[in-house]
Amino acid sequence: MTNIVGIDLGTTFSALAILNAIGKPEIIPNADGERLTPSAIFFDEENPDIVRIGVEAINSRHLNAQRSVRWVKRHMGDPDYRKNIDSRDWTPVELSALILKKLMQDCSVEHGETRDAVISVPAHFDEVRRKATMDAGTAAGLNVIGIVNEPVAAALYYATTRKVSGRVLVYDLGGGTFDVTIMNVKGHEMDIVCSQGDHALGGVDFDRKVLDMLEQSYREKYSAELIDSDEDRAKYEDEAEDIKRTLSRRDVAKKMLYGPAGNMRVEITRAMFEQAISELMDRADILVEVALEEAGIEPSGIDKVLLVGGSTRIPFVQQRLEKMFGFPPETAVNVDECVALGAALHAGLTMIREKPDTVAAGIADGLKDINLTDVCNHSYGTICAPLDKETGRRVIENRIILKKNTPLPCEASQMFYTLTKGQSEVAVTVTQGEDRTVDYVNKIATHKFKLPADRPAECPIKVTYSYDVNQRMHCKFEDLESGRVLEVDLALDQDGKVSKRNVKKKEKQAAAVGKSKVR
Repeated sequence: MTNIVGIDLGTTFSALAILNAIGKPEIIPNADGERLTPSAIFFDEENPDIVRIGVEAINSRHLNAQRSVRWVKRHMGDPDYRKNIDSRDWTPVELSALILKKLMQDCSVEHGETRDAVISVPAHFDEVRRKATMDAGTAAGLNVIGIVNEPVAAALYYATTRKVSGRVLVYDLGGGTFDVTIMNVKGHEMDIVCSQGDHALGGVDFDRKVLDMLEQSYREKYSAELIDSDEDRAKYEDEAEDIKRTLSRRDVAKKMLYGPAGNMRVEITRAMFEQAISELMDRADILVEVALEEAGIEPSGIDKVLLVGGSTRIPFVQQRLEKMFGFPPETAVNVDECVALGAALHAGLTMIREKPDTVAAGIADGLKDINLTDVCNHSYGTICAPLDKETGRRVIENRIILKKNTPLPCEASQMFYTLTKGQSEVAVTVTQGEDRTVDYVNKIATHKFKLPADRPAECPIKVTYSYDVNQRMHCKFEDLESGRVLEVDLALDQDGKVSKRNVKKKEKQAAAVGKSKVR
């Protein structure tokens, strides 16, 4: 029987969990015996084929920051991001694959080879970022059987270990991203209602506020800059993170600053920290309010708030939530580990659904009562040019085909028509977003659909979008008269294109990651 694992590929920390013989998820410690692995990468100076992942990579940043990478998750899906090491450009997919390879390598020491995995992603990740995450898993040598939204994974674990029922809000504030998801929970049955999020809001941003205070204190005393190199910045980024953690336990944190103009002692109070991050917390509050509005409920309609992500340990976060909802949030499980643990449960459910013969009887029995209904976290549509009834002119607009928050699996079709006589091709675009205005949606794939020549205008083209329970989307464009079909599975390149070149690129990414020796 195959091993079943779930992976939390985080901005600051990553973790891997495996289902045991009775279907219970367990975190697998890394080679250092730690349950969480820092999502940090350092390319060895002596041997370029060796890549160090985790604590050693963080410590090495202070010696040579140019050969290190952190927070790569924030760049997922960005076609312009590259990290140049030894005359080679590393993409976010390849860098993330190195972290995944390390997790799987450490797991294999005790549990043998493991290939089938579910990887978690922020609920608000768009289609390009989701597919980039899956590509990273493939490049690492994994068979990515699905992806799961992080708050959904966390809620799965909460619901199987604690008594959770009613209308539940999952508040997921991690190292680099923020999600809020509302769901209905009844025992082991979970129905997702809606999600909102921000891929640039998390603990890293809180750290930067602390670093700003350190730099400002130094300027005020010495009229000089505290940081004058990348290595200094790496060092004080870590100091800022330590101050943030200290202020979750104490009212004041003290540090020595060793700058070029002299040394100084600095004290940062919890009140100073809370003032510094209040604007960031306002952003989170707004997203909570938007989610509540989407769900059509007031804060009083929420029965329980579940915390996910290390940044929810900050007292200020918990205080604001208690003020908003009138009761304290739930902190009963390890907020750093619940996503990986829930992802393993999701992997088990996926294997039972798709490959039941490969799942051990004990695991299948342990998961038999769990029922999850997820939803589309974005709307998906296409660009068209209908006639404006008032002006008689054609207007370019985004037409939504699959609506946000539609339960998965789902499928929807709409009919469109060619514009002109003799039209021999149509530019078909897959869009993601809620707006009818083309400028305010994300164009995630564009293709030319070849049509028969010498036909009249207004020939029908049927567009069908489907989204499965494993967060995989499929698009079908069908010319009804000729029977010609264009199918797009959205196995996206980072620039949103699907082509044979993309297949070759994935092979190249896998080769680069496979050659590297992670430690």
